[in-house]
Amino acid sequence: MSDKESNWKFAEDFVVEPDYIAAARQHSFELGIEAISSAVGAQAALVAAAARATAIIEIGTGVGVSGLWLLSGAPRATLTSIDSELDHQQTARSAFADAGIPGNRVRLITGRARDVLPRMNEASYDIVFIDADPASVIEYVEHALRLVRVGGAVLVPHALWKGRVANPTARDDTSVAFRNLLQEISASPAVTAALSPAGDGLLQLIKLGR
Repeated sequence: MSDKESNWKFAEDFVVEPDYIAAARQHSFELGIEAISSAVGAQAALVAAAARATAIIEIGTGVGVSGLWLLSGAPRATLTSIDSELDHQQTARSAFADAGIPGNRVRLITGRARDVLPRMNEASYDIVFIDADPASVIEYVEHALRLVRVGGAVLVPHALWKGRVANPTARDDTSVAFRNLLQEISASPAVTAALSPAGDGLLQLIKLGR
């Protein structure tokens, strides 16, 4: 194992996941859903806490792992989460309840993100978290930058996509989509951005007021 791989593993193992998130992660594994890693979850919680977030929107509910992490960092926030899989959202609803999160703090919308997002109010959210249909990630980020307030954050996990984004010979649709997104973001004056190698990569954007 290289030093970089050792550092990555150390950073993942550093995070102590609460029991209720660990339980949701196990449900995710059983259903074949790839949840964000514990290190990515901890970073998302830190961003939510730093932003003092009160309104969060999530694209891709899964069974609640990412939502639970976000709300752990923003205990007064409300979460709106969009997913096309009703069964997964029902499992997520149970996970939120098991974590003691009141039902009025979580709004689950069942539907395709590309149909739902245009109906959401612009500049109304402190954080937009994107973890769905990676081939459509550029479209989702465009929506996210409309929905997030100035100074708010857009978080995109899996931004290094299984180590393939850094390999220019990887030409599958998902790797190309993330690579194109990163190129566009690096040249954009509308955001300030950082790319973390945690988990499968976490792209962090802050919307600027210019």
